[in-house]
Amino acid sequence: SPRNPEQKIIKRVIALEGDIIKTIGYKKKYVKVPHGHIWVEGDHHGHSFDSNAFGPVSLGLLHARATHILWPPQRWQKLQPTLPPERKPLHREQE
Repeated sequence: SPRNPEQKIIKRVIALEGDIIKTIGYKKKYVKVPHGHIWVEGDHHGHSFDSNAFGPVSLGLLHARATHILWPPQRWQKLQPTLPPERKPLHREQE
């Protein structure tokens, strides 16, 4: 969590540094993710503490990558690295 680095939160990475993203309720409608940062969002828009609330997140706060859902047991599955089509970056800088 950018507000409390001792707290761990799990979010989907929506955009990488240099990408331009259309935000959902952030103070700016469009954001170019700065160097050394990512844009993260939860799956429940409007009810998620994510980049739409606090902005781009420093890569230094990134700890790990979630690979599976384990709880509740009926949701056990391997996570696929996909983005909802409506959340893809508008522009991606060339490497």
